[in-house]
Amino acid sequence: MHFLCASSDLAEGHSRAFSVAGEPLFGVRRQGKVHLYRNRCPHRGIPLNWAPERFLDDSASLIHCAHHGALFLIESGECVAGPCEGQWLDVLGCQEDSQGIWLSGSAIPATGDQ
Repeated sequence: MHFLCASSDLAEGHSRAFSVAGEPLFGVRRQGKVHLYRNRCPHRGIPLNWAPERFLDDSASLIHCAHHGALFLIESGECVAGPCEGQWLDVLGCQEDSQGIWLSGSAIPATGDQ
């Protein structure tokens, strides 16, 4: 497991970038649960964000690709609008305990694995 941050560093309704072994990731907290994804849009394979902590749309209800406007469900990573509609972000396992938020497992799966 890889430690990502203290629980207090990812507030409800917010997102945050992480890097593990050089791999860009991001997390979103929604309804108390943390959802963790590889920071890679399925449309072009580029990072979703322009600003370091900006992964959500203006309403903070969807994950937003700043480059081409794709929108993804926070809970599953499914693209519901934009050029990659019907595709998915790479979901990564995470756990939260009294120490904070952790990437589950010993390694990040290869791109495309879910």
